[in-house]
Amino acid sequence: MEDKPEEYVEFMAKYKDWVSIKRMSIGPSTKPEEVVYHMAGIRSTIDGKAFKLLGIDTEMLDAYAESSTRSAGRGYSGLSKAVLIMESNDTKSIIEKACQSQTMSPFARSYLLNRIISAMKFETSVSQLGLSKVFPDLKPPKAPGRLGKATKPK
Repeated sequence: MEDKPEEYVEFMAKYKDWVSIKRMSIGPSTKPEEVVYHMAGIRSTIDGKAFKLLGIDTEMLDAYAESSTRSAGRGYSGLSKAVLIMESNDTKSIIEKACQSQTMSPFARSYLLNRIISAMKFETSVSQLGLSKVFPDLKPPKAPGRLGKATKPK
């Protein structure tokens, strides 16, 4: 029987039909970036679920962020144009539609602003994808629904 490691990162959640378990044992050869990579995965899981649990239609906001930033251009000048989208009447309407309750609109605004920044290819926090670019030994997360060649149905 294996002993429980002295150091580890562990996250467990069970709420209604959502279950998430993420564990990582930390040994003497574990690099700090591996720990941060795992923690970034936990954060991504929590962030993605929290807004949905608040009754916010994240898919609607994701689609709006993607479509509304296409014409903004790239770089910091494009980012400044994209952020101005937050003040438009269209944006206010989309945020209103995305919320089951208008008391959640500040959270929907926060989510949308983050998605606009992400759509512009800027990162505001540590992510698994960003870490995998800096540390090639870390594997970037696969997009949901993608199957490798060995596991594709024939």
